[in-house]
Amino acid sequence: MILFFCFFFLSGFCSLVYQVVWLRVAMAGFGVTTPLISIVLSIFMAGLAFGSWAGGRVVKRLARKPARFFLGLYGGVEFFIGVSGVVVAPLLRLGHQLFGVQAAWDSSTYYLVSAGWIGLVLLPFCTLMGATFPVAMAGIRAAFPNQSARSFSYLYVANVVGATAGVVFSAFVFIELMGFARTQWTAAALNALIAITALAASRRLSSAENVAPADEPAPTPAAAQLSGDAAALPLLFTTGLASLAMEVVWTRQFIPFLGPVVYSFAAMLAVYLAATALGSRRYRSAAQRPGGLAVPTWNRLVLLAGAVALLPLLAADPRAVPGHHASVAFGVLRVAVGIGPFCAVLGYLTPMLVDRWSRGDPNRAGRAYAVNAIGCIAGPLLAGFLLLPNLGERWTLILLTLPLLAFGCWRPAGDSEAAPQRRPVRLVALVLAMALLLVAVTRDFASVFPGARVRRDYTATVIAAGSGMAKQLLVNGMGMTVLTPITKMMAHLPLASLPEPPPRTLVLCFGMGTSFRSALTWGNPVTVVELVPSVPALFSYFHSDGDALLQLPRATVVIDDARRFLERTRDTYDVVIIDPPPPIEAAGSSMLYSTEFYHVIARRLAPGGILQQWLPSPDPVVASSFAQALRRSFPVVRVFGSSPQFGFHFLVSFSPIQNRTAAELAARMPPAAARDLLEWGPESSVEAEFQAVLRNELPVTQLINPEPSVPVLTDDRPVNEYYFLRRIAHRLQ
Repeated sequence: MILFFCFFFLSGFCSLVYQVVWLRVAMAGFGVTTPLISIVLSIFMAGLAFGSWAGGRVVKRLARKPARFFLGLYGGVEFFIGVSGVVVAPLLRLGHQLFGVQAAWDSSTYYLVSAGWIGLVLLPFCTLMGATFPVAMAGIRAAFPNQSARSFSYLYVANVVGATAGVVFSAFVFIELMGFARTQWTAAALNALIAITALAASRRLSSAENVAPADEPAPTPAAAQLSGDAAALPLLFTTGLASLAMEVVWTRQFIPFLGPVVYSFAAMLAVYLAATALGSRRYRSAAQRPGGLAVPTWNRLVLLAGAVALLPLLAADPRAVPGHHASVAFGVLRVAVGIGPFCAVLGYLTPMLVDRWSRGDPNRAGRAYAVNAIGCIAGPLLAGFLLLPNLGERWTLILLTLPLLAFGCWRPAGDSEAAPQRRPVRLVALVLAMALLLVAVTRDFASVFPGARVRRDYTATVIAAGSGMAKQLLVNGMGMTVLTPITKMMAHLPLASLPEPPPRTLVLCFGMGTSFRSALTWGNPVTVVELVPSVPALFSYFHSDGDALLQLPRATVVIDDARRFLERTRDTYDVVIIDPPPPIEAAGSSMLYSTEFYHVIARRLAPGGILQQWLPSPDPVVASSFAQALRRSFPVVRVFGSSPQFGFHFLVSFSPIQNRTAAELAARMPPAAARDLLEWGPESSVEAEFQAVLRNELPVTQLINPEPSVPVLTDDRPVNEYYFLRRIAHRLQ
């Protein structure tokens, strides 16, 4: 039995590594959009659901096979799962090459074809992952009939503990040291180790084994107390839906306190899995007590889940312990208090329901786990595309809690659970009172900004707040930009540096719209690409002429992932202006700084065209990695220190960029552009504005030389996003 625990620990570890890597590769190839992310995660869960169901059906037909057969079969399944660590990423990249750059496709067709290819690549391996539970349960039932009644929960605990370790080690150690590809290969090697060990163990088992029939497991005192509750399957679907839908809500609630970095998302997922594992382990302990399955009735557990499901309202209240909003440690504590109790209750409830429904039967366990996985598919889609855009975080969470409370009050006919038939009226009243109190006294993050404009869509919650030059734009609680002359210079410096007046300009990332607005003053067509639909809708909040500018025939706003847009468009541009969202460590931001991204831009630059990218003042390692990526991608790289604040303007091209004086640059500006550049100062003339930047020019080697040995910033080595070990080492020096 300890072997099975080790197998499922390592298997859970690998599955989370694969999920992280596959999602990242798919995002790089097909776009960092919410629909694409939903497609990948839905395919992953659909494979688990189908594999669990199909695996149960298969082992039912093979029920009288000896334990060594099932152990060998399990080893074979793990081997082929390990193959995915070698072939999936290249196959996803092949699909990007075959389909991802077909500009003629509209978005619906693009997503349909992308989903078809991603499903073709991922589904076989995800199906094998789902099949591991019924196959291993069949082996346990054949080899250890006295322990088979609760074999699902035994494997479930091991799998969730392994998944927790997979999240922590991949995010905090492996990807920073090895990159995505080698991290995936490490997972493949672990799958191979499982396979070899399982096959070796199967050879040592005796062929003369006592095997119980599939439909009538060997009777044991513990199994006699298990019952197939009528509520099990609908409840498993509901808890799967609620938990994954709430995970989408939690992300928006807690990111303002954690920051949009990979470690924040990893911490939330680790808390989710660790609490689930603790709850599952608690169930195992309770079930093994003398006297049988000494666990609470499922009604009371579901009521408890409904009560604690609203704790995130309290934990994410910005008024809770003011002054600690910037502390990551305190942010993790908020997450633990907010979601830990709910995850622990579901960690207790889920294996309990599957054990009771299956009674050790792999086929029934496979069906139950499949139902739960289908709920996990429906939940994020329901929350992300329907509830959150229309109801917001608070009311979405409240609405998702209602089915749990309803289940807690429901006792289906024929329920054989040994419990009093009287409904827990007092408990129901207490839970409802607690829920109403939490709803009444708590506030969401937007309450920090009275009078703010708040817009929500399937991607994010966007807040526009403040007045004058102190206006703020926040996306999921994180400040994106401010009204600053730097964003004007991002447009005017490259436009004035072109050899000829620019016919076409592309701005990637809208923000407050300042760079887009400045580019329009040159009188040329300007296209801006923004990922979050609600951001351009707030343009007029930051600039009074915003709505009028959006109506100009030469102004085009595209809602899309910047990289995906560049892959699909056939247009070329004389100037491309990039201002990626802060912070520079933000999750996914490396895909707007990597060599692969610059190779895509290179195909969209017109002859003599200029790319402008602004970089905040980062640590020397990130600066070197980023500068190396630009120098590897373009033969001409010029760097200017920003004025009046911080950061660097990079101008890069395939053609020489003429070294004009500040007076020459100023003379090339149309009157409207000159007025725009001087709107916020700080200098009194256009020439002085340019001179403040030109005098800060430095060779690109000055950024590279302090850390010449760091890896070049690529999709596989996102140096800016993964920095935990590097900063720990720096503090220890």
